Amino acid sequence: MTTPSPQEVTQLLRDWGQGDQAAVEKLLPLVYDELHRMAQRYMAREHPDHTLQTTALIHEAYLKLADQGEKQWENRAHFFAVAAQAMRHILVDYARTQHRAKRGGEVVFTSLAEAPLVSSERSAEVVALDEALTALAAVDQRKSRVVELRFFGGLTEDETAEVLKISPETVKRDWRSAKLWLLRELRRGEGQG
Repeated sequence: MTTPSPQEVTQLLRDWGQGDQAAVEKLLPLVYDELHRMAQRYMAREHPDHTLQTTALIHEAYLKLADQGEKQWENRAHFFAVAAQAMRHILVDYARTQHRAKRGGEVVFTSLAEAPLVSSERSAEVVALDEALTALAAVDQRKSRVVELRFFGGLTEDETAEVLKISPETVKRDWRSAKLWLLRELRRGEGQG
């Protein structure tokens, strides 16, 4: 199978947004590999005994995307940005459920640089990072979206710039600034624990 062009994927996304079910059937095989890579990046940050599997994460995210009432995809990058957000929310919901199940397990805070390391307290870390990212969104929504797209979605600087309609240089600045802000926030939360 040849690699589809971004224009082909964008056209199928637009057709899907207008209710064309045949477009949905053509689209899934074209975007599945990238969705799988995104899910693998997410799952690599999870505990090795995580009960949610990569394929299940992909399917859950795709169902969330398909269930959205309004599907006005601007382009391929926009679709993957929304998919990244859906995967993040699924994993955070799962982590919150797991954390509640532990009933008082000690929260371990981590920096973005340490996040890919496997830890037995991964669910607490995912929740702490999500809370810090939510706090960042209250202060600076764009920086929060940059982190979500780059860190969780695995989008490049150029793809992130395209989704957010800003320059790649602005993405670089926001990425650096957001990582520092989140690190301070996580450390402050660690001191309160």
